[in-house]
Amino acid sequence: MKKIYTLIFCLTIVSAAIYPQSAGNTGLSFLKIGFGARNIAMGDVGAETSNDVTALYYNPARLAGNNSSEIMVMHNAWIQGISNELLGAKTSLFGLPFAFGFNVTNVDNIEVRTKPGNPESTFNANFFFGSISTGFFITKDIAFGLSGKYIYQGIFVDEETGWGMDLGLNYFTSLDGLTVSAVVRNIGSMSKLRFEKTKLPTDIRFGPAYKFSLPDQKLNIVVGGEYQKYFATQDNHLDFGAEIWYNNVIAIRGGYLTGYISKGFTAGIGLHWGSLSFDYALTPFSYDLGTGNSLSLNFVF
Repeated sequence: MKKIYTLIFCLTIVSAAIYPQSAGNTGLSFLKIGFGARNIAMGDVGAETSNDVTALYYNPARLAGNNSSEIMVMHNAWIQGISNELLGAKTSLFGLPFAFGFNVTNVDNIEVRTKPGNPESTFNANFFFGSISTGFFITKDIAFGLSGKYIYQGIFVDEETGWGMDLGLNYFTSLDGLTVSAVVRNIGSMSKLRFEKTKLPTDIRFGPAYKFSLPDQKLNIVVGGEYQKYFATQDNHLDFGAEIWYNNVIAIRGGYLTGYISKGFTAGIGLHWGSLSFDYALTPFSYDLGTGNSLSLNFVF
């Protein structure tokens, strides 16, 4: 238990030193949308449960010890005309796992208005990040990971670029299958978008995950939960997720997110054939905002 407290304390101190808390709002909300349909379906608790290349987005410490090569593509049809195309690739270099991530996000047909009535024109907003991540063990049961990312956003005729960094830890407890993870994400800064810099949505996440099997029923089960706090706002979230695999062929998933006005439950399925995995996630929104649909394909080689 002492190691768990130390893990969370260390990340909190580091994040506070690099990015002081302040009032106000953040931008670049595309950095808050999940990576991989499996994680989105499980309530977006990937900081604790990501077990593949998607750890590059959630918690790079979870890449440690996983030296397989992977490639994942994802299409995310979000709400209000938002769409994401994501690519993740992982391989082993110099005895360490390295993962590379790319996110292209577009918001189409934003209306330009200077007076009541019909819009005068429309424009698109474009966002991008490219990242590189790695993870390694600092003791036999604690892994550390870090990510660096380049960030771009273009809105109407204005553009800005910047950088971000993630720092993560993953602790393998003495109880088989139980891990505790913590991560600080999106530490960094942007150049000015016309007159003012956009704040990154810096956050800290921590929580446990437990993986166990029921061999007689051919079931493998993962459950996880996390506390999430954004540094520059008053947002606090408690999120939960679960996954049940039958015979390592088909999975059902569900999650619940708290602290959001327009979303709560998530759900999805997964299919696995040899080295190929297909995942789907459904994220319903209230207030007639629509439904998020996420599809991802992962290949291990």
